[in-house]
Amino acid sequence: MSTERRTYTKRRRAEAEQATRQRITEAAVELHGSVGPARTTISAVADRAGVQRATVYRHFPDEEALFAACSGHWAAANPLPDPGTWQEIAGHPERLRRALADLYSFYRSNEAMLENVTRDRPFVEAMAKPAAAMLAYFEVVIETIVAGRPERGHARRRVKAAVGHATSFGAWQSLVRQHGLDDSEAAAMMAAMVEATRSVGGSAPRP
Repeated sequence: MSTERRTYTKRRRAEAEQATRQRITEAAVELHGSVGPARTTISAVADRAGVQRATVYRHFPDEEALFAACSGHWAAANPLPDPGTWQEIAGHPERLRRALADLYSFYRSNEAMLENVTRDRPFVEAMAKPAAAMLAYFEVVIETIVAGRPERGHARRRVKAAVGHATSFGAWQSLVRQHGLDDSEAAAMMAAMVEATRSVGGSAPRP
């Protein structure tokens, strides 16, 4: 076999392997979004991708490797709002409302996946790294929103706690799904709650 022919064969084989890996990743993502990570088995992934279990393990030797690929694939297709776009907004209430609008729109578009992942996270050890990355993202979200605010000490901690709650998926689900608000109403309520936190005292009420 000529060198050119061998090179062509290797390239085709590599392309086929990459296509198989992509099918497996997409199959796992689809199952995570429908039945949830905890109920997604390797057999189910293999069936959905049209390959054998051994093929899944050849590409992804453990659940952690598969979750890393799934997280990267899903995040590329569904990017989180960029906190950097909020930094340009000088007014603190306006910055918060813009952040909530962006995040709530993201939650609405990706609710099924976020609900499954949130529900199953305590039970799937392989989700630890993606979960840690999400926590780090929300730390940036909170710091971006509160940057430049005048509060200090206990008052600042209260404001950050309020922002953390307001920007959470759980808060959005509670207001929109359980209590029937639309996204704009929910965002307005949470923004008002954050601003009201400034006047809340830090000590316990006296009897």
